[in-house]
Amino acid sequence: MAKIDLSIHQDRLARTVKLARERNIIIPTFAQMKNPDLIPASVKEELGKIGLWDVAPRNLFRISWKNEQKAAGGVYGDVNYIELPPSLTGVPARIIAMIGKWFPTGAHKVGAAFGCLAPRLVTGQFDPTTQKAVWPSTGNYCRGGAYDSKLLGCQSIAILPEGMSKERFNWLKTVASEIIATPGSESNVKEIFDKCWELRKSGEDLMIFNQFEEFGNYLWHYEVTGHAMEDVLKKVLGSKGNYRGVALTTGSAGTIACGDYLKQVFPTSKIVASEALQCPTLLENGFGAHRIEGIGDKHVPWIHNIKNTDLVVAIDDNSVVNVMRLFNEPEGKAYLAKKGVPAEVVERLNLMGFSGIANMLSAIKFAKYYEMDENDVVLTVLTDSMDLYGTRIEEYRQEIGAFTAFDAAESFARDLHGESIDHLIELSYADRRRVHNLKYYTWVEQQGRTYEEIVDQWYAPDYWTEIQSQAAEIDDLIVDFNKQVGLLK
Repeated sequence: MAKIDLSIHQDRLARTVKLARERNIIIPTFAQMKNPDLIPASVKEELGKIGLWDVAPRNLFRISWKNEQKAAGGVYGDVNYIELPPSLTGVPARIIAMIGKWFPTGAHKVGAAFGCLAPRLVTGQFDPTTQKAVWPSTGNYCRGGAYDSKLLGCQSIAILPEGMSKERFNWLKTVASEIIATPGSESNVKEIFDKCWELRKSGEDLMIFNQFEEFGNYLWHYEVTGHAMEDVLKKVLGSKGNYRGVALTTGSAGTIACGDYLKQVFPTSKIVASEALQCPTLLENGFGAHRIEGIGDKHVPWIHNIKNTDLVVAIDDNSVVNVMRLFNEPEGKAYLAKKGVPAEVVERLNLMGFSGIANMLSAIKFAKYYEMDENDVVLTVLTDSMDLYGTRIEEYRQEIGAFTAFDAAESFARDLHGESIDHLIELSYADRRRVHNLKYYTWVEQQGRTYEEIVDQWYAPDYWTEIQSQAAEIDDLIVDFNKQVGLLK
């Protein structure tokens, strides 16, 4: 059976169609998000008058990796990416990072939220006229969900840890109906799940879109991010290029689904799952707290295809904080220039938020472990940018002190070029099964998933490919929904 439920609820669907008509909502298909050439000219004309972060219905069509890099009025171009040179990374391999800043909300998680919401919306399973949408998250996902909800004019509840950046909370106040700050930091995912159970038992009419178990999150990244990465590879590989794999912090394990797609196109490529050294759940069944915002852990997400994961690496959060300061403090940028990093690259390093820096360090570790050369290509993702963390710089100045030229030299040598291959395991079959088995304690014992399904995730040969095949069926439902709404000319 299909893993994303696409059964139709006609009464709710009729109300949702009416609301979409009133709210001027047209929903993009997965195909259009992959290839904006398929988007109607009338929609592109409207986008020319709309800001990237505006709460405007047509911005649903900007849920794409191919947005023009403009704050307002942009349409589409090539996939947004940056190649990080060896002078910066310290390795000869070509590390290429997809840029998340140029999505509405400034982070690619708005796509994951759409992937979870769209199937429920066009089937009538979610009724935005009566139900609240609940978005449990460690940061960017609930921002994307609240944004989508605001477009629909429905009530939303954003849940995220109290320790997340002020920028996230300040922006959420402008779009979310309610914000719930749970105890702790990005490591405290169980507290978020506990709040979801409390809401379920409250008797309110709501629907919880849990990114850690919603296969719409997995499917959006498999289909949209995966194809965008393939587009980049077609552009950069040339005759000698050798795509080696993708390295990503796991978080909800949505983004890492792109690796499943790329393995089907490049069968020898690898998938590297990364986490914080201070909370090494995948690496050694560990726990803890850390400062790499947005990569919630202490569990294995339900939607993580562990059987297809090749390596697990852990990144020290001290390295991430130090590199963040190296990339954004004046003394750090000056030192990078002295070390030969091109000026145009230095000026774009603010495209990396905390998880983006962790992804870059994971890619460096991956390249060092396999002794990659200048023909080898590694992909990663910059989930968001420093636009969402500006206050952290001042906080660290107050907490640690000014970032000096000496600090810059130390961070460059130790945290960037000194990234090592320790805290890394190349997964055997038994290692993969060990990590997969950790799902049992969170999802079967605590969250109501079944023993039969966790067994199927490991042993059923078509479990993941069934999910991957659903994009076309969802697109058909979206096309039909838009026809019923009647706004698309």
